[in-house]
Amino acid sequence: MIPAVDLKFLHSPSSVAVIGASDDSDKIGGRPIAFMRRFGYRGTIFPVNPTRATVQGLHAYPNIASLPFVPDAVIVALPGQDAVNAVDECARLGVKGGVVMASGFSETGRAEDEERQRDLVARARAGGMRLVGPNSQGLANFGTGAILSFSTMFVEQEPLDGPIGIVSQSGAMCSVPYGLLRRRGLGVRYVHGTGNDADLGVGDLAAAVLADPEIRLLLLYLEDIRDCSSLECAARMAIERDVPIVAMMGGRSAGGRRAASSHTGALANEQRVVDAFFSRVGIWRARTLTGMVDTAALYLQDWRPRGRRLAIVSNSGAICVLAADAAADNDLSLATFQTQTTQALEEVLPPFATKVNPIDITAALLTDSSLFGKVLPILAADSGVDAAFIGIPVSGKGYDFPQFASDTAEFANKDNKPVVVAVPQARVADEFQAKGLVVFDDEASALTALGQYLHHRELRQRVREAAPLPPRNIWSGESRVLSEAAALTLLREAGIPSADVRLCTSAEEAEAAFADLGQVPTAVKGCPRESTHKSELGLVKLDLCTSLQVREAAQELLDLMERLGLEADGILVTPMVKGVREALIGAHVDSVFGPVILVGAGGKYVEALDDVRALIPPFTVDDAREAIQSLRVASLLAEVRGEPAADIEAWARAAVALGQLMIADPSLRSVDVNPLMIGAATGEPSFGALAVDAVVERFDPTVCCVPT
Repeated sequence: MIPAVDLKFLHSPSSVAVIGASDDSDKIGGRPIAFMRRFGYRGTIFPVNPTRATVQGLHAYPNIASLPFVPDAVIVALPGQDAVNAVDECARLGVKGGVVMASGFSETGRAEDEERQRDLVARARAGGMRLVGPNSQGLANFGTGAILSFSTMFVEQEPLDGPIGIVSQSGAMCSVPYGLLRRRGLGVRYVHGTGNDADLGVGDLAAAVLADPEIRLLLLYLEDIRDCSSLECAARMAIERDVPIVAMMGGRSAGGRRAASSHTGALANEQRVVDAFFSRVGIWRARTLTGMVDTAALYLQDWRPRGRRLAIVSNSGAICVLAADAAADNDLSLATFQTQTTQALEEVLPPFATKVNPIDITAALLTDSSLFGKVLPILAADSGVDAAFIGIPVSGKGYDFPQFASDTAEFANKDNKPVVVAVPQARVADEFQAKGLVVFDDEASALTALGQYLHHRELRQRVREAAPLPPRNIWSGESRVLSEAAALTLLREAGIPSADVRLCTSAEEAEAAFADLGQVPTAVKGCPRESTHKSELGLVKLDLCTSLQVREAAQELLDLMERLGLEADGILVTPMVKGVREALIGAHVDSVFGPVILVGAGGKYVEALDDVRALIPPFTVDDAREAIQSLRVASLLAEVRGEPAADIEAWARAAVALGQLMIADPSLRSVDVNPLMIGAATGEPSFGALAVDAVVERFDPTVCCVPT
């Protein structure tokens, strides 16, 4: 894994020059100066403006060469070619790093602008200078006051240093989460907008943020991933430091991908592969801005959850019902109380209150404010309760809600169990928040956030225990398709069970193979050396039951391949295989992420169903099983109307073996096994999983095939 880039010269520069400095603190060249002076930057600020003697009360300089010494960092607030020229001069003088705010580079999609960006980076690298941008809103570190940014949000929402970092390819999507977090009273230290990622990218800046020992949560917004190695490095740092990373990535829809491309010059990655990569490295992918921000307060707690078994307590039966529904929506199970817990609840609750989970204390809370204080310690003692939801939709005057808040806080501090609270009344919610509790307006928001927090914690633990990702050896160049016989042999040697296939070169050999196979219903297929569309070419004959049928089919296919001018190894004779279900496993080499394995619903409707999940190898049988069980067809894999359950374990083992094959042999470009016949988990047919057809494409190392 590549080491993280040391970016102290951008996070904690001893001096900053602003090229294109403005006396107007509302302009791009003026805001960074105003922000640094306002938010406690203790280094030296050098305004560079050839037309002014002073800028915002500071002595100004006509150019970078006239400064009394070379600054650590520069902000380039000049347009187009002027920005390129300024970077060139800074690099020649030995400036360590800079933020280029100008737009009009690769994000436009115009060839001349893309060339200008390449020139910008080349000039910086020639002098050892590192760049953020272009098209960057800038970087902000409220720990040091180094605000190399022009974000309007810092004017609207007063900064507060805290344990959260934000790194985004979009300027708006670093500012908006910052504003929402500050409205929730949470402190944010880093707010970085990377822009076009022409040099330093999201992964580099994420790793630099994670190097700060006071950071406890990192939020990312991406519109593409061009360098997964640096992002993987950051993710590994986060796992080692036990810092959660929550990411949003735009471009899940066709319209979103088009917008992303025009916004930052991004090339949208295939989304299911992005999901697989995030999962493999322990990053939680939030689908909405709410999902990214609402959970932040949970991540900052010192909880030590053991599982996802939830206790629900409310003074409203309706909230109990809605909370139970929300728990199910977020894959949280309702805890089954121990016998002694139920007995203790019966002793302290009124007869008409519910003593099983969810617990409805009822309106009795109005007359007996001690009920929360009696119930919660009982739940705290139950080892089967991993987390709790407290819903108080009705409180206020007549209720001792300060006591409710104290009782809940004591429960939360007992054994550090996660607790989320839903209180719609602001005055009541304030009491709970003052006790350090995580409070939401409603049960759905609270349990969605809790579900994310608990699932993400489990994901990070799995990643911590998993084998590291291997180095990527991504080949490029010309490739060729193996014959089906060669493809099935390759899979069999890799430990993926394959159908009993006989390669024959004549009709007589095919007839003999049929007899040797026991004269069972048989398929005869042409075996051209590089053709992948046998069915479309009429090269497949199924359900042949006699020697005459096999011999005639074999001769017909041999003649057809000759007429089509196909080089062929011969014909294949194989028993017909009927399984419980038709599945697929596949693999391809992604140009960014390397080998990717697919599991999904197979058969002739595979394109129409599009029911596929991706995995990044190496992974375990448990990982593959979880991916299979997340498919839309998962409900059909269990026993259905007398049909036996499918052997998911065998399917998962085949996927693991394919992942190991792709790692071991980087010359493989793609593998498509469809159908992979799945046998019965118990009963007949009991063959596990069997590849009956395969297409393998392999790079040819003798023809322009080079590692990149």
